Amino acid sequence: MADPLPDRPLDELLEVTTAAQFKALGHPLRQRLLFALGQRPATISQLATTLGAAKGNVAHHLKVLREAGMVRVVHTRPVRGGTEQYYQRSARRLSVAPGHHAATAAMLGAIADEIAAAPGEPLLQLRHLRLTDAQAERLRTALLALVEDAEDAGDDEPRHGVLVSLYRQSAPPPS
Repeated sequence: MADPLPDRPLDELLEVTTAAQFKALGHPLRQRLLFALGQRPATISQLATTLGAAKGNVAHHLKVLREAGMVRVVHTRPVRGGTEQYYQRSARRLSVAPGHHAATAAMLGAIADEIAAAPGEPLLQLRHLRLTDAQAERLRTALLALVEDAEDAGDDEPRHGVLVSLYRQSAPPPS
């Protein structure tokens, strides 16, 4: 049987703002679960197999994510005297509210783990530029459009992660 389609579409954006959401982002397996659930619904068994984790561990971390409103059950079906639940991320995109450095660091750590395990030659570049406020805003708008306009090629194609960041560096301390 093919994976069921979600009963309702993903929300476009979930802004991480609550203590429960920050707690949920604080564990690397929960971040990996969020990444895995970004494309299609999956059961605890499917997630455990994909992530190489114990089913009980996956179930516990899904409960934390669900209580934080970051994943939801999108389909159920009866199986051998029980009910199998399919989970999916609540929103297509996650955004960490400004000023929450620990959550940003945790997310970047999970992304670093994902990049380290990626086959081939992942692209990772850091470049520092001197920009006017207007130039920075144009670049921000262009980067957002590039990511938002990218089309998903379908379930039969390999998944790719895209990380985009533009930030203003803090001023160096005076000498």
